[in-house]
Amino acid sequence: MAGAPAAGRPSGVTRALPLVTLTGGVVADSDLLLEPDVDAVAVPLAPAGDGDEGPQPRRGAASTAARYGIDLAELAERAGLTGAAGEAHVAHLPRPAGSGIVLPWAGLPPRIVLVGVGQSSDTDLRRAGAALARATRGLRRVVTTIGDDAGQSPSQAARTARALTEGFLLAAYTTPTAAARPTVKPAADLVLLGRDGTRVAAAVDAARIAAAGTWLARELAATPASTKNPQWLAERAREVAGAHGLEVTVLGPAELAAQGFGGILAVGAGSASPPRLVTVTYTPPTYRPGSARHVVLVGKGITYDTGGLSIKPRESMVPMKTDMTGAAVVLAAVVGAAQSGALDKITAVLPLAENHVGAASYRPGDVLQMFGGTTVEIANTDAEGRLVLADALAWADATLAPDVLVDVATLTGAATLGLGKQHAALYGTDPALVAALRRAGDESGELAWPMPLVEEYDEAVHSQVADLRHVPSDRHIGAGSVTAALFLRRFVGERAWAHLDIAGPARAAADRHEITEGATGWGVRLLLRYLVDVD
Repeated sequence: MAGAPAAGRPSGVTRALPLVTLTGGVVADSDLLLEPDVDAVAVPLAPAGDGDEGPQPRRGAASTAARYGIDLAELAERAGLTGAAGEAHVAHLPRPAGSGIVLPWAGLPPRIVLVGVGQSSDTDLRRAGAALARATRGLRRVVTTIGDDAGQSPSQAARTARALTEGFLLAAYTTPTAAARPTVKPAADLVLLGRDGTRVAAAVDAARIAAAGTWLARELAATPASTKNPQWLAERAREVAGAHGLEVTVLGPAELAAQGFGGILAVGAGSASPPRLVTVTYTPPTYRPGSARHVVLVGKGITYDTGGLSIKPRESMVPMKTDMTGAAVVLAAVVGAAQSGALDKITAVLPLAENHVGAASYRPGDVLQMFGGTTVEIANTDAEGRLVLADALAWADATLAPDVLVDVATLTGAATLGLGKQHAALYGTDPALVAALRRAGDESGELAWPMPLVEEYDEAVHSQVADLRHVPSDRHIGAGSVTAALFLRRFVGERAWAHLDIAGPARAAADRHEITEGATGWGVRLLLRYLVDVD
């Protein structure tokens, strides 16, 4: 097969990602197009500029048009395309009507795919890659000139290849159950024509690692709670991390009780499946204390959330198998960082519990003693996420000596109401950390909006019977995402800390660009950009 492999099967995901390869050359003289398993050629289409009568094919289009003998601009106009990012149209070329007729495209791939690239920004190219993946499902190999690096600087060529590949691989995902159905066609493999060199190959490999991590987080979050209890998820984390030689520890109920994890134990008390605390650590070979940072990532791991005694409405419970997305995201991030050769020591902490209803369920009005001794008055058992996070954050602060502490959680509906489904709410005690995470979100396409830790709202977590009240009383209405962050802040000591409330972008009602319906795996790409690419 032509080209050097740049992406393959990731560790930790039960199914293979499509293969992505790089090869030099142009359409006009590439023998690659004569290979029998190449089913389509994809070319970029940009919006009309000044003086243009319609959308214009871009890099590689002239070479494709010459080889096929087709006016691609006219083809785009007939299809009603505009060149907007995310458009895709597959032109199926006809076969000859008789044996004596030879068409110009004889022996070439029988499909040309016109893909809108907008202004060719990173976002546009991710959307183009996603559109190409969906338009070519069921095909074997697709050759594309989208983002051809001719005339680009090495850094721009790498960015282009990374964005296109990320979008393609992310949109290629289907849930394991859907992938098993014969009606769901697998994604094609992709060949990036006109791309070669170590810098572009490294960028494509970074895209593969990010997509693989996102696939892993999606797959874990999509697993039904009938399978995915805390023990199952702990075992899965051990399996995935062990494949990369990472250090893994798992605390069970007895260890949690002995060490005083009152929040995790209370949340899990009503379930027949007891809680766990999983720690996964990546230590670079060159790491010495003080030579690099120790970054600790804490992910909310509620494997199912009924709301406990403060029970949720039926409709609200349906997606609650995904309430452990934060844990899945930080697990995928530490694995991806190890694959990427990150220079910092990175630890993922996964507090895992099932918030169920039972004779031993914790109650509104209870007072819990958290790890470290802080007492918390319970007002609503459906605000369980901040309790397991509080235990894990306090434990990380006390025992892991992190330089940076970041938590990720599907925490509050208030964040969704304020920011919708495409932005996470970002809080933090260190402006430089918040700025770095926001920049990583912008670079990765996983957007996070900085939110204020409003000091006047801190009284909302005061209690008359304990050190803290974990949700505001009725007289403190609103700002639910802010008050949740203020509560968590009490458990991080003096560490540089940030909190990502991903309740909005962690789930999607439909496919949209690189986002897939259901669990989105949001946050893996942002964290990897921060851990590996952002100073």
